[in-house]
Amino acid sequence: MELIDGNAIAAAIVAELKQEVAARPGRKPCIALVRVGEDPASVSYVRKKEKTAAEIGVTSRVILPPETISQAELFTLLDELNTDPTVDGILVQSPLPKHIDELAVFRRVSPEKDVDGFNTLNLGKVAQEDETGFVACTPAGIMELLARSGVDLKGRHVVVLGRSLIVGKPVALLALQKKAGANGTVTICHSATSNLSALTRQADVLIAAIGRAEFVTADMVKPGAVVIDVGVNRVPDPTKKTGYRLTGDVHFPTVAPLCSRITPVPGGVGPMTVAMLMKNTVKAHRLRTEAG
Repeated sequence: MELIDGNAIAAAIVAELKQEVAARPGRKPCIALVRVGEDPASVSYVRKKEKTAAEIGVTSRVILPPETISQAELFTLLDELNTDPTVDGILVQSPLPKHIDELAVFRRVSPEKDVDGFNTLNLGKVAQEDETGFVACTPAGIMELLARSGVDLKGRHVVVLGRSLIVGKPVALLALQKKAGANGTVTICHSATSNLSALTRQADVLIAAIGRAEFVTADMVKPGAVVIDVGVNRVPDPTKKTGYRLTGDVHFPTVAPLCSRITPVPGGVGPMTVAMLMKNTVKAHRLRTEAG
């Protein structure tokens, strides 16, 4: 069994981006990070994105509207960022307050600045295999993890556990694409799937993104499979100072010994998401610069 080290692969991508940004003349790439409210996890995530941006040489503008902001006011803010020539990418940190329609917010961000990859146009470009679009960061990170670990999906059965717009659907589309590293045969499973274990046991590559702690157990995994654990779940643990421990969607102690490769939690997919956000931001800057 080999651990896929997301920290090391993300660090390599950050180093590549740092070199690319340093070599560019003129204004450096800029990302606007919009965080609504003071959700502790969101505060932590945005701080990590700021730190990584600074390391690469990307300018970050953190915008902190109050949790009481109306949807109309948030739209006005996004419209201003959409038309700001000094901003290359926009990320609206989720989750948003319940009175705001998250999907509508994703659609409001200009497709050319949608470095999170959730705008309808960019999701459509993934389906059409149009490289000018932006791919959602976690699915893009999964594909990078596989490619840089020497896992070619061609002819292999990829089972995706989860059907969200953030991970499940886009990663299934990416695995299907007619390009190097992809060309997989894809099955998507979800909460209404019958005989779930029978399907997951067929997977050469199992991508677990269901959002349920340690849901995937040893009896659901084929020996020798590659397992990508996307989940980040907090499980109560009185032995920890925080009172909880982080775990994935996979029961690591029993599943790992069966696998040829597996991602840990933390330290697997998570670091890749931030790295790919920065890669999208640098790409957005390049496209805008080339367009004049």
